[in-house]
Amino acid sequence: MIQFVMELENKRVVAYDHQKVIGEVTFSPSPTLWIADHTEVDPSYKGQRIGNQMVQKLVEEARKEGVKILPLCPFAAAEFKKNPSYGDVLK
Repeated sequence: MIQFVMELENKRVVAYDHQKVIGEVTFSPSPTLWIADHTEVDPSYKGQRIGNQMVQKLVEEARKEGVKILPLCPFAAAEFKKNPSYGDVLK
């Protein structure tokens, strides 16, 4: 089962398949803004929407923390364009 975990101390959202890291979205945090700068998924998991779900987890955590996200990573930026519901955390 794939789990999506916010690792704030490591500045990333990670996708785990059991204990194996299969993807991550990294970000640079400040008190009011997280800059999403990189998304990567293990190629063997292509087509399983891992990247989409990691960005969704980042959005959920930003809402909890009351911060905005600036999606500089092209993948994250595309996800924000496809999902108007993320607009409340978009910087």
